[in-house]
Amino acid sequence: MSAARIPFAEVRAALLERREIALIDVREEAPHAEGHPLFAAQISLSRLELEAFSRLPRRDVPVVTVDDAGATGGRAERAAEKLAELGYTQVAVLAGGVFGQGGWRDSGGEIFRDVNVPSKAFGELVDATLKTPSLSAEAVKTLLDAKADVRIVDVRRFDEYQTMSIPGSISVPGAELALRVPVLAPDPKTRVIVNCAGRTRSIIGTQSLIHWGLANPVAALRNGTIGWTLAGQTLERQQSRKFPTAIPETLRQRAAEKAAALARRAGARTLDRAGIAAFQADATRTTYCIDVRDPAEYQAGHLPGFQNVPGGQLVQETEMTASVRGARIVLCDTEGVRAPMTASWLAQMAWEVFIYRETDLAALTETGVWQIPLPPLPGVPGVSPATLAEWLASDAPPVILDFTRHKNYRQGHIPGAWFALRADLAAALAVTPKARRYVLTCLSGLLGHYAQAEAQALLPDAEVLVLAGGTNAWVAAGFPLTTEEKLANPASDRYCRPYEGTEASPVAMQAYLDWEYGLVAQLERDGSHYFQVLKP
Repeated sequence: MSAARIPFAEVRAALLERREIALIDVREEAPHAEGHPLFAAQISLSRLELEAFSRLPRRDVPVVTVDDAGATGGRAERAAEKLAELGYTQVAVLAGGVFGQGGWRDSGGEIFRDVNVPSKAFGELVDATLKTPSLSAEAVKTLLDAKADVRIVDVRRFDEYQTMSIPGSISVPGAELALRVPVLAPDPKTRVIVNCAGRTRSIIGTQSLIHWGLANPVAALRNGTIGWTLAGQTLERQQSRKFPTAIPETLRQRAAEKAAALARRAGARTLDRAGIAAFQADATRTTYCIDVRDPAEYQAGHLPGFQNVPGGQLVQETEMTASVRGARIVLCDTEGVRAPMTASWLAQMAWEVFIYRETDLAALTETGVWQIPLPPLPGVPGVSPATLAEWLASDAPPVILDFTRHKNYRQGHIPGAWFALRADLAAALAVTPKARRYVLTCLSGLLGHYAQAEAQALLPDAEVLVLAGGTNAWVAAGFPLTTEEKLANPASDRYCRPYEGTEASPVAMQAYLDWEYGLVAQLERDGSHYFQVLKP
């Protein structure tokens, strides 16, 4: 039976009325980046079981699945059926999809390219509204060559900073700025330059310091590492300079007071433990509880029920965590700075935001990484790494299908394993050799468990097993990996970001910048965002 269809007009009405709705693009990341509605959050059909419960925590939230054309038997319909199996009760398919007849584009809806578009478009709106101070790559290079009194802070994730960075810069992820920059640049005459890879995070970071009231002159590095590269200047690689962790108590208190005042002015509210408990017990609303501290701090101790997303990352990739538009977000940290600074931006992006106002360390009773909620694992036949190694050395080796992300696969996988997309399993099996035995894996092995029944149905005459513990268990057992690739499906699960790596062409970099500059006009045409930029 086909899933119910919902037209463009009803989805748009929900967005305009600010009702809770999850518009979920179930295509892989690369086709998602080619074009989607503004608030379409990407959760591929391939990984639905791994991500649905954390990103769509309320089972009766209205969910609309999206693919290219909304065709019968297509990805959106298959995803809707899977979500229903997982217990979601209000699931429909966007009629006509993104590009089909009667779909989003055909009905006059604005189409956005790239990923994390709500945050990037908001960043461009901030820049257009406030005229964020910026310096060109050439101007910054001149300051560095003259040994001027400048401090360059890179607001990306630390792993991005290590990939490539401005010479002499130090890693200070976005939400840490108000807490760390006063220590890094105590002299108010020191010029602070904020950079990311492109534009968004440097704009938001610069305005964070201005809004917060830093006495130093602050400017964004215009166009980030992309602008630096296009200017013909050299980037550093694999640097490890990080922000200072020691904060004088008087400075922390002053930073917290100023951050709290900024958050209140933006419209964020505070909440105590009783309020959090009431939100978590409220079955009529979706609430995301997020600890915005550094992962090491979170793992040392955190509040029960809170997941960890550092504040700068949350502002940059909001829909990747809070995939229900119109939901509530509760933030916490122990310093009283990072949560309010993050909240000030989310409130301007039209989220209903609350800050946990207590910082009692005794309440941080849970430790370790966040345990992602998952559906029960099917009881499926497994095989140990040692047995798989024996089979691979035999005259009739099994076919191994690896469902991990392609970026993980290319870094190393079990010798002979084929990269495959779980959502395109039938197409993958048409490419791989025929065998009497198949073994499914990914890094953890979880996707193999969820895919085994489907694979067995497609291979009725073969034995289909799951590698116990996945590729991680293979490595832990001491067996080797290879980087020789065998693709059973195109690697469409990853969009190649021109601002993220070191191999993008100058043409791609410039095209990306040109696209960012056009986002404000797209926001105006779309008209569903409710963004409100706070004036200093």
